[in-house]
Amino acid sequence: MLAVLSVEIRKLNRSLAAVLAIAAPSLIAVFAFFNVLRMDEVQPWEMWLQSALAIWAFFMLPMSVTALTALVAHMEHGPKTWDHLRALPLPRWKLYAAKAICVLGLVAVMSAAALGLTWLAVRAGVMIRPDMEPAGPLDLAGHVKTLALMFCAGLLLVAIQLWTALRYASFVPGLVVGIGGTFFAVVATSAKQGVFLPWQMPVNMLSSEAWRLATALGLGGGVGLLALIAMVLHLSRREVL
Repeated sequence: MLAVLSVEIRKLNRSLAAVLAIAAPSLIAVFAFFNVLRMDEVQPWEMWLQSALAIWAFFMLPMSVTALTALVAHMEHGPKTWDHLRALPLPRWKLYAAKAICVLGLVAVMSAAALGLTWLAVRAGVMIRPDMEPAGPLDLAGHVKTLALMFCAGLLLVAIQLWTALRYASFVPGLVVGIGGTFFAVVATSAKQGVFLPWQMPVNMLSSEAWRLATALGLGGGVGLLALIAMVLHLSRREVL
């Protein structure tokens, strides 16, 4: 399994995955930086970091997963290398499990980068405007915990997007699912039923309603893990993609 993972990581290094992993969280940091410069009143650290996590979970995470899964799948669909990979003397499930692990690893790195780069962006903005030094305590541990919950709640989202991207040779179905899911998550933000939408589950980790948080975490994490296992088993048994 380690050998398969090593190969997948090398493929990612030669792709645009690194650019995506840096660009997506950097956009949130740039937004925070210019907000510091335009503010008229001092804001607490809680506001800056909570806002960054909300933007990440609400929009950037779903769209990043959509792009990342399409990229990972196209590395095989594009040059039509699936027949070669599936003919190798190793269990087929390892091929798909390795891709899932790599995608989840990149999502975790991007999530951490969204928090870290936002902190750096605020510090950079304060260097230009010292009067905007954030007030209140800097609870990094609490925000890291929230990020971890968002990651767990996003497992079902990742499973759906990766399953679609690997199942279809064209990148269009995955993009349609991702864009459509994000659209309905945005327009159904205030709806109680929105908590059952995989694309809205990560942002529910910021909810003050305990039932929404527990429901989104249970479905996103628990069902998401089962969906990832089902994806690996289903794709490894298919003869032709």
